Amino acid sequence: MRYSLIGCGRVSPEHIRAAKANGLTIVGLCDVDPLALEENLGFAMDFLGGVPFYTDYRDMLTEQNPQLVAIATPSGLHAWLARECMKYDAHVIIEKPIAMNLKDAQKITSDAEAYGLIACCCFQNRFNPAVRALKSAVDAGRFGKIHSASMQLRWHRGEDYYRQAAWRGTREHDGGAMMNQGIHGIDLLNWMLGEPKKVTALTARLAHDIEMEDVGMAAVQYENGALAQIQCETLRYPGAEEEVLELNGEHGAVRLGGIAGHLVETWRFDDAPPNEEAEMKQMYAKEPETVYGHGHTLLYQDALEAIAQGRPPLAGTTEGARALRIILGAYESAATGKAVRL
Repeated sequence: MRYSLIGCGRVSPEHIRAAKANGLTIVGLCDVDPLALEENLGFAMDFLGGVPFYTDYRDMLTEQNPQLVAIATPSGLHAWLARECMKYDAHVIIEKPIAMNLKDAQKITSDAEAYGLIACCCFQNRFNPAVRALKSAVDAGRFGKIHSASMQLRWHRGEDYYRQAAWRGTREHDGGAMMNQGIHGIDLLNWMLGEPKKVTALTARLAHDIEMEDVGMAAVQYENGALAQIQCETLRYPGAEEEVLELNGEHGAVRLGGIAGHLVETWRFDDAPPNEEAEMKQMYAKEPETVYGHGHTLLYQDALEAIAQGRPPLAGTTEGARALRIILGAYESAATGKAVRL
């Protein structure tokens, strides 16, 4: 399958590695900044050296006719570019968030249906092995009724991170800690708990010269009655970073932790066989090389299978919009001081 990438920034190496691992034919790379290719994809020049580079996505789509396009630009451009690519009959993998508002998210869904194309949201953490094990336990009913859950993303981002590009931390093109960093964990809460019903939140900008929040906290009520707490921040003390996902039910409790939620720290169930917790901790005890993990390759595999089988991807636009609803609801709640129904 002919593949192109729009956006050669910080996350672009994960997309190129995933494309190569899945046997895609890379036919074009695009970024408005020609220096981005060397800065971020220099490691891959042995197999990207002959791939044409463009600064105008329209030229690339017209000349290369890719069948699948990944969009890894500033977030504020995701929805517009996804819709543009679909006009050229290309399936799309869209970095999170798929849009900055729900209206644009719905337009992506409508366009994909109208064109008969697959639109995939890049929630690669769904393919984290420890997360998949947790999801299997949920689906098997091992928790019984889930009472509560929590997601804490506590990372450090220095001022230099936000100065890397003018769009970082802005309302129009990025959002804050919840929209940029925390959205992956919020998606995982939704995957485990279902439809969110109501959110109450507080946000603050405490340590960075940005437009949006560097810390946000929210309480979410789900349709099934479960309550979840969310904490997202980019002002964690360096070296103390962590990402935690916890579920607690009438018959079990699980906590995933580490720098990006790849480690099993607690695994306890009423129906647990002998030594299960120790075995799970040993099986899921290795941190990935980066916070991205290795999920992009499996996400690409799922997207390609979805295209071949004519089915929705595991992380589609519906899932992208559901996470977006919580974050936008949290922003509204923080601004008004009121709970927001979702």
